[in-house]
Amino acid sequence: MSSSFLYLSVNPFETRVALREKGRLVAYRTERHRAASVVGNLYKGKVTRVLPGMEAAFVDIGLEKDGFLYVREAGAVAEDFDDLFLDLEEERWVPREGEVAIEDLLREGQEVLVQVLKEGLGTKGARLTSYITLPGRFLVYLPTIAQRGVSRRISDEAERQRLRGIVDSFTGPGGWIVRTAGEGQGRKELEADRDDLRSQWQRIHDAAERAHPPHLVHADISPLLRTVRDLFTDAVEGCWVDDVDAYGEVLEFLDQNDPALIPRVKLFRRTEDLMSAFEIDRELEKALRPKIWLRSGGYLVVNQTEALVAIDVNSGKFTGKSSLEDTAARINMEAVREIVRQLRLRDLGGIVVIDFIDMEDRENRRAVYEALAAELETDPARSQMLPMSDIGLVQLTRKRSRPSLDRTLSRPCPYCHGSGRVKSLPTVCLEIRRALLCAAEDHDAGEISLVVHPEVSHYLQGPFRDLLRELETVHSLQVIVRENPTLHVDQYEILR
Repeated sequence: MSSSFLYLSVNPFETRVALREKGRLVAYRTERHRAASVVGNLYKGKVTRVLPGMEAAFVDIGLEKDGFLYVREAGAVAEDFDDLFLDLEEERWVPREGEVAIEDLLREGQEVLVQVLKEGLGTKGARLTSYITLPGRFLVYLPTIAQRGVSRRISDEAERQRLRGIVDSFTGPGGWIVRTAGEGQGRKELEADRDDLRSQWQRIHDAAERAHPPHLVHADISPLLRTVRDLFTDAVEGCWVDDVDAYGEVLEFLDQNDPALIPRVKLFRRTEDLMSAFEIDRELEKALRPKIWLRSGGYLVVNQTEALVAIDVNSGKFTGKSSLEDTAARINMEAVREIVRQLRLRDLGGIVVIDFIDMEDRENRRAVYEALAAELETDPARSQMLPMSDIGLVQLTRKRSRPSLDRTLSRPCPYCHGSGRVKSLPTVCLEIRRALLCAAEDHDAGEISLVVHPEVSHYLQGPFRDLLRELETVHSLQVIVRENPTLHVDQYEILR
């Protein structure tokens, strides 16, 4: 058993979750109860617009913004829910993009049953699918797809074949995937989970028939129980919970789903904050800095932009002992594990570009690439990776279903508006000069009051004092500088 521990901190305002593996923080989530996630929820919605040019449609599901349904996610829609339920007898696979036109599947005003795949981000609405997935404790039920599979995180081939044989024997509509928590479970436990999920789907189907869109048909379980369901497996040695009610809720859930794990749940009784007591807050603060130091003295720089996530590997203080090639290879290999940890911890998704230190040796590039691929196999989120380029770049995509941890815990800086940079003092002073000359010309003023941030004032009357002298001697303009610490560095006011 690996040394993995789960920490659950619950209060009336938020639920915080942390997972440590081999003594290192690898996952952290927080969900504010006033802004609960809608990922996994099922809605009966109404199509508001069909966009053939984008092969997609907008669907009103009752949220602030209409959801977005791509054609490749719309294949399971039907004229009504009775047809949808009957169609489950047949195998239904996600169509390849372009095989089916969106206008052949959907029309404005049509009612559809959809599930939220991804939270809305920025100006975009939630990403939707008509291919429903219902996760249980050991299985995932796919009521609209006749697919069978086993989690890729179950690596033992004999165990995979055993589990696959059990789910292949399931009769009736829909498909099944064995979750990581299903490893080692017997047929009896898997069949009980199957029956629960089928009953849940029948209730959802019946509720959808009665509902008028837009309507929430089914909400996923609470963040607390969702965490226990998804992360608390046999590989986790212990689970700490800091709230009495939450502790009871976890025990009740496990009693119904996995009683063998109950002895591993412990109630944290101290008044001290759980995350602080186990130094998770401190570890999280260090891990979320833009620069992450490696033990060798090298470091990573992680930058999240709207388009992609860029991760740069640098040699830093590590100089090596033999050759530049050996130094680059050693740092890159060390960086691989930390890169995947950062992807998991920060919940980074979408396009990720990793800039490894250049290596001339093809074998070294292959070894780093294979090490990265192997490390990504331990990541619960699916990813696809392209081969490493000759200049050391690796591009990959990682499944994203919710905003990253950085977007959850922070907001754009009101000072720099999220750019991460502000204008330099010479730039601000030269802008002020142009504005002063323009103001003097418009109003024929010989004396002007200038209100600036104290830092700009000190620069104007110190290193850049020639600017004020030039305005006075060449342009006959007397400038009276006043300070206002409430202004931003690049803000100023001209008073006549």
